[in-house]
Amino acid sequence: MKSTFIFISLLILISKCNHSPKQDWIISMPEFIYEIKPIFTNYEKNDLIIIKFNVSGSNSSHKVKKVIISFTSSSSLLSLKSVYVLHEVKIGNTINYELFDRTSSLFKQTLLSGNLKLNSGENKFIIGFEAKKEADLTSIIKIENVTFVFSDNSNLIVNPGSDNQLIRFAKILRSAGQEGVDTYRIPGLVTTKKGTLIAVYDVRRNNSKDLQGDIDIGMSRSTDGGQTWEPMKIIIDMNNWGDKPQEQNGVGDPCIFVDEVTGTIWVAALWFHGFPDQFAWNSSGPGLDPTVTGQLIMVRSEDDGLTWSEVINITNQVKDPEWRLLLQGPGRGITLKDGTLVFPAQFRDATGMPWSTIIYSKDHGNTWNIGKGAKANTTEAQCVQLSDGSIMLNMRDNGNRTAKDYNNGRSVAITYDLGETWIMHPSSNNALPEPVCMASLISADLDIEGKIVRVLFFSNPNNRTERKNITVKASLDEGVTWPSEYEVELYSPECFGYSCLTLIDKETLGIIYEGKKDLFFQKIPIRDILGIK
Repeated sequence: MKSTFIFISLLILISKCNHSPKQDWIISMPEFIYEIKPIFTNYEKNDLIIIKFNVSGSNSSHKVKKVIISFTSSSSLLSLKSVYVLHEVKIGNTINYELFDRTSSLFKQTLLSGNLKLNSGENKFIIGFEAKKEADLTSIIKIENVTFVFSDNSNLIVNPGSDNQLIRFAKILRSAGQEGVDTYRIPGLVTTKKGTLIAVYDVRRNNSKDLQGDIDIGMSRSTDGGQTWEPMKIIIDMNNWGDKPQEQNGVGDPCIFVDEVTGTIWVAALWFHGFPDQFAWNSSGPGLDPTVTGQLIMVRSEDDGLTWSEVINITNQVKDPEWRLLLQGPGRGITLKDGTLVFPAQFRDATGMPWSTIIYSKDHGNTWNIGKGAKANTTEAQCVQLSDGSIMLNMRDNGNRTAKDYNNGRSVAITYDLGETWIMHPSSNNALPEPVCMASLISADLDIEGKIVRVLFFSNPNNRTERKNITVKASLDEGVTWPSEYEVELYSPECFGYSCLTLIDKETLGIIYEGKKDLFFQKIPIRDILGIK
């Protein structure tokens, strides 16, 4: 969502010296535009703010000599390497941006100097940032105003407006083209018992399409709360199984979870064998054999993500042979208070209708069982345990595509018996808008003003029709309500939209979310979401 503030009142240039009594030029309609997105610490060019204003009258001798950016005292200028200002230049149908100035001398009032001739009509400036590689990802930047000083010593002050947004920092975890991979998608994220962050995702080597294709499961690992990440490892690759090429042995849509009793880390994924150039969702059929239906496979790590097991196939344990397809979440699973492992799943029944459900193990992964479908025409889901011991399943609802008002939000159901029966939650289809997309849901017991509260955190594209406006929200009443004051928007542009949350520590959330073919990692202080000073 663009935060645009248009000041209708004309800001007349005030002469400071030697100016003709008759003013011969006027600036009007200044705009400050911030399309919400972070400063990426591993990207040199972060164009974030647009300032526009119109110039009328004789301006042949008028130039911009200085741009002064005033930051708030809370801004973490030590996390920045430089700030720059660009000016738009149009030549015919071509648009270029020339550098006005870049500076690494950063102060509460940061000065950039140049000698830029103004255009007659609209002038468009871009303010951008370069972060230090080691910048604290919880840092923030906030601009009080931007002052343009002109060649006649007059000036124009542009204010962001009363709803000025914090500019946050983030890291590009995986970028399109990195290591020769076309697309990285479908994030899962957990914090291990040792405090390590483990991220998993699709490594879509040739294009951005879903299975079938040459897709493996990649893993990234961080031991410092996400500030730095180890090189990617491929943890699931079916290679040329069954004498079929890589592009006919794709594995995707990972779901990761930690056994909070043993410390074992599990990753579940869908393996699709054969069916060249076909869409797995439609091509998978009844049965249990890899030649006819998708396979639910798993790997595990017993050493905090350093090494991973061979593939474990649990399809025969949990799939009804009449179903057309069974697969995991994606995203992440949980450990219940009694040690039961639970992760979200979805299946297409004999008619092809999709249902969200859960898969669980009461013996730390030796055997697995599956619940019944929670609601027809639901797919990608996430689950949490509530304080009364029940499991909440938060589901992507494909029925929203045909709803009369287009979108009634996420479907939510509760089970007290590991998915044998389901009860629709009061918030179902009314509390959490979605554009029909995957989302993330986690819970945490936190000290809120001296009282331990089970807080739910949720992330998705907070938009009813488009995958944009990636937002983190909180609920202090276990998902009954999601007040607007408990939310932070992280990324407003259009994107692929999947995300996954984790609690890094009692003060900080971590999130991985999709750009377009890229994966972004960000840290958000919980106090920012809950509005705690």
